[in-house]
Amino acid sequence: MFKIVAKDQIWEFNTPQIMAIMNATKDSFYEGSRVNNVDWAIEKAGKFIQDGAQIIDIGGQSTRPGATIQTAQQELNNVLPIIEAIHASYPNILLSIDTFHSSVAEGALKAGAQMVNDISCGSFDDQMFNVVAKYQAAYIGMHITGDPTTMHIVPERDDIIQEIITYFNEKKKTLANLGITNWIMDPGFGFGKSIADNFKIVKNLKDFTSMDLPILLGVSRKSSIYKTLHITADEALNGTTVLHTAGILNGASILRVHDVKEAKEVIDLSEHLS
Repeated sequence: MFKIVAKDQIWEFNTPQIMAIMNATKDSFYEGSRVNNVDWAIEKAGKFIQDGAQIIDIGGQSTRPGATIQTAQQELNNVLPIIEAIHASYPNILLSIDTFHSSVAEGALKAGAQMVNDISCGSFDDQMFNVVAKYQAAYIGMHITGDPTTMHIVPERDDIIQEIITYFNEKKKTLANLGITNWIMDPGFGFGKSIADNFKIVKNLKDFTSMDLPILLGVSRKSSIYKTLHITADEALNGTTVLHTAGILNGASILRVHDVKEAKEVIDLSEHLS
């Protein structure tokens, strides 16, 4: 069983969890994840919860290749009304803020979020870990290379699995020095990796379980799926389900998804295969 502190609550789980994606930006790569007003966000959150999501991940900055990087204030303007509204309507759902800005994380935590999902694992903002520690927030750190403008460039590498393990071992030491020992690792499918790297991550996900951290898998409708199948993101649900199944069977603790109902079915059926 994993036990994660999430501000004023303890989040315990021993079965895979579902994190639903909600993007408060028109720039997200998948149109189905976008919301542009509070009422729509509340309705969408209710459907996520009904379909089986335990976490809703709210982002105000697209991190797709070619996206325009927004300021922290623009992000806050996008996400704060939605976080406040969902927290008021569904106070028991775990809300995550998807950001690499510490000021956005802090604003969101004050507004009702309990978790920070940081694609840079503290690499883009040296105050991020301090904010997480200050609020005792749940934390997701992702493997990434480069900076916000180069994070999708694929570097030359010998072994993606060993690179990720080395990266997270260093992050574990840094976070432990701030009293943060129970957090979630994300191997960063789709960020600065080749298609071959991405499939190797899913195939070898069990190699990361020795780190004794919950593993988040974020593959939903991403380009490695739709480029391999020569389709579009809108057509990539079936391919996503295949990788979700492989991920769950290989040790994923959390699926970050656009399609909650289908992900819940993967988890329910996979229990009979493990």
